[in-house]
Amino acid sequence: MHQTVGRYGYREIRLPTFESTEVFSRGVGEETDIVSKEMYTFEDKGGRSITLRPEGTAGVVRAVLENGLLASSPLPLKSYYIQSCFRYEKAQKGRYREFHQLGIECFGTHEPAADVEVMAVAYDLLVAVGLADVVTLEINAIGCPSCRPVYHEALKQYFSEYRDKLCDTCQVRLDKNPMRILDCKNEACQDIAKNAPVMRDYLCEDCVEHFDKVQKLLQEADMAYVVNPRIVRGLDYYTNTVFEFIAEGVGTQGTVCGGGRYDGLIEQLGGQPTPAVGFGLGLERFLMLLEERGKLPPPPPGPALYAVGIGEAGRAAARRLAARLRTMGLAAETDLADRSVKAQMKAAGRLGAAFTTVLGDDEVAAGKAMLKNMDAGTEVPFELAATDALYDLLTAPVTGA
Repeated sequence: MHQTVGRYGYREIRLPTFESTEVFSRGVGEETDIVSKEMYTFEDKGGRSITLRPEGTAGVVRAVLENGLLASSPLPLKSYYIQSCFRYEKAQKGRYREFHQLGIECFGTHEPAADVEVMAVAYDLLVAVGLADVVTLEINAIGCPSCRPVYHEALKQYFSEYRDKLCDTCQVRLDKNPMRILDCKNEACQDIAKNAPVMRDYLCEDCVEHFDKVQKLLQEADMAYVVNPRIVRGLDYYTNTVFEFIAEGVGTQGTVCGGGRYDGLIEQLGGQPTPAVGFGLGLERFLMLLEERGKLPPPPPGPALYAVGIGEAGRAAARRLAARLRTMGLAAETDLADRSVKAQMKAAGRLGAAFTTVLGDDEVAAGKAMLKNMDAGTEVPFELAATDALYDLLTAPVTGA
């Protein structure tokens, strides 16, 4: 992931685990489930309200503004993070109270090409691990401050006829932000929303032009997509383009990655009007999808050598040998628990050591020992002082001989 986003020019930013609550209440939106139900919020000893980060974008914007990065960096400013986030919600498949996200944020350009590049980063991640064919890219346009109020009124009129059938949360949303009803997971609300007005019928000319260009650029990039008029995302800061990469079998929603444009957020948090676009990718869901498709990477290899020590001199020699190999860039282990030779060999097997050597008084006195290939069962002699030659044996292809 670090390598893929780096190829697009994104540089890592690291954020504090908690922020002032206002960063999220102003940035994410008071009526979102995240702010109203899911945030871990506390009062510190100074009487200040602080919140464990429920997502990454608002914190990045706060950091960018606080450190003047938009003025001191060439635009567009591209940042990414891989971090834990926290939401107080029901734990279930694909949902955790502490979870991890890869997020990227691109500040300073309104061009549709930026929207598509952000999607392309996510798509390249999926291609790299062989998941591109099992995930569907769904996109939508949810308007801007110019055209969205008209759509809100249309939604209010439609949902008002079903007020008594909406869940308690959506009855509140109806008056404050009716578009949030489209994102409700309550089955009754979902059924009602099936026939609700769609945003595309209310988009202004600029938003239509932007969304058309996004689709054209996706086609040019050979990225298959589906326009889903029901995608609104769960955060209030989104404008115009929104998107999700959807997969089956990774929880209640199946959204592995989601994002979009948030052109008003920087101004909302105290900065100058600045367009921006980004995404968040849930690492747990990503790993679940890899596991279900049999595409999890193999576990990391064991140490190149486990040096078994017998007696005081042998254990000291094993420690010295392991230390020399580590300085040469190889993983090497030796016993730290004063175990028997049999127990040390068993430990080497459990660790998956590629080679072992046994060092006792005789080997130390002779300055020579035997190197055993744990897979092949073959042994070759080596000199304890000839570390370079041992390195060659340990790194030789296949047999190490």
